[in-house]
Order: sequence, then structure tokens, then C-alpha cells
Amino acid sequence: MSISLLSQKNGVEINGWTNVNTFKCTNSSFTNSGNSYSFKEKQLPNVILKVEDFDCRNKMMTSDFKKTLHSEKFPHLSIRFVHFNKTVSNKYAAVVEVKMMTVTKKYTIEFTSHNNSLVGNKRLKFSDFNIKAPKKMGGAVYVKDDLDLVFSLATED
Repeated sequence: MSISLLSQKNGVEINGWTNVNTFKCTNSSFTNSGNSYSFKEKQLPNVILKVEDFDCRNKMMTSDFKKTLHSEKFPHLSIRFVHFNKTVSNKYAAVVEVKMMTVTKKYTIEFTSHNNSLVGNKRLKFSDFNIKAPKKMGGAVYVKDDLDLVFSLATED
């Protein structure tokens, strides 16, 4: 999602690539939640997302995405802010813990403030979380290891 599409609301996208096309999975329940988040010292957000609420706009891709993340055994993915500070006028740096299945990884992410939202993105890898990217048709179609996590959080004034 571009900054303009995400501004003034919550949104999470996981963008990925196969050897033949791209895919974009969004979490519609989070987008429609209406929550807003505070970034004061002791109140940093911890966003819990249901894996079942992701939609990749393609029934087979959505099913494969949920199966890859073992949604029945691990129904949630979380994004927890550990540290957050302003770097320049509308830019912020955050240390964020992303938990998928049983693996938690820390990433430093730059955020931009735009219309009462903070928008950031980070390149992750399936392999960061000990996940094997799916393959189809005997490996003729495969998902690449890289993923872009793009998200926006509506902020309190």
C-alpha cells in the first residue's frame, strides 16, 4: 500500500513474489478495527493479527498463505513495538518484534508520520521464521523467500 492509501487508518499488507507473479495479502479485520495507537513511553503498541483474517485476493493463494503460516496451530501473528523515537521532523525509528508461529525476530523500522498515521515497511524473509516458502506443480512455481511487511497505525493526537 502506498502512504496515501494507508493514511488515517490501520492497515497491514504482506507482499511477496513468486517466479511468475506477485501477491499481496491484507488483514481486513485490522484495517476495519477503528483502533488508534499511542506511542508514549510506557504505552507502545502490541498488535495481534489473526492469520485467518488475511486475504490475498486469490482463493488458492490465500489458502496457501494460511497453510504456510500454520494458521490452525498458530492462529496469530504479532507486531510489538519495543522502542520508538523521533529522528527528524516526521520520521521515527522503532525496534519492533515480529512473531510468526514460534519464532520472534527484532527489526529496526523507519516510520513516516502522515495524516495522523505512522506508516512503515520492512523486508523480511520466510526463512527468518524457519518457514519454507511454498512450491506448486513440482517446484515449477515457487514463492521467493523475501516478503515486504507494510503497515500503518492510526495514531492518537
